Amino acid sequence: MNPDVDFFFTKAEKWREELEYLRTVALSAGLTEELKWGVPCYTRDKANVVLIHAFKDYCALLFFKGALMKDPKGILIRQTENVQSARQVRFTSVREILKLEPTLKAYLREAVEVEKAGLKVAYKKASEFAVAEEFQSRLDASAKLKKAFEALTPGRQRAYLLHFSSAKQSKTRAARVEKCEPRILEGKGLDDD
Repeated sequence: MNPDVDFFFTKAEKWREELEYLRTVALSAGLTEELKWGVPCYTRDKANVVLIHAFKDYCALLFFKGALMKDPKGILIRQTENVQSARQVRFTSVREILKLEPTLKAYLREAVEVEKAGLKVAYKKASEFAVAEEFQSRLDASAKLKKAFEALTPGRQRAYLLHFSSAKQSKTRAARVEKCEPRILEGKGLDDD
């Protein structure tokens, strides 16, 4: 146990008992406990294997390369349609964790083996994501914007494309494009400071 991570468990108002039990399960795999993104993250040779996080309706173990795991029990969940690699196992009670504990330990062993083998998830290229019509028209109208967007890292490009296309109304998509255009021209990602 890493004392730097203790606060995550002691501050938890909801799911405290479940989170502490998930910690025990994760540590049983011989992984190193670290604090990343404000949550407990379990690593092997500095590579992220699994993390624990809590939401309003559930707490979860998130396997970073869950898409590469076999999942014979069918318990791995893709958090959203845009998540390419990570998969969660969700819980709402300690009883559920206890029931799945042998399976979770087997999945942790598999996740470690995936990491040891150096397996990589084949991510979709930014060019494979839908481009909102409102953004495409701005790219077509400005060579400077197009060049700046193409110079961004693939991850930054994906973040913008998903941000723009996730709005349901054209007016909202256009407003998002307009708001983000200066950041793109500065070479910044959606969430960069």
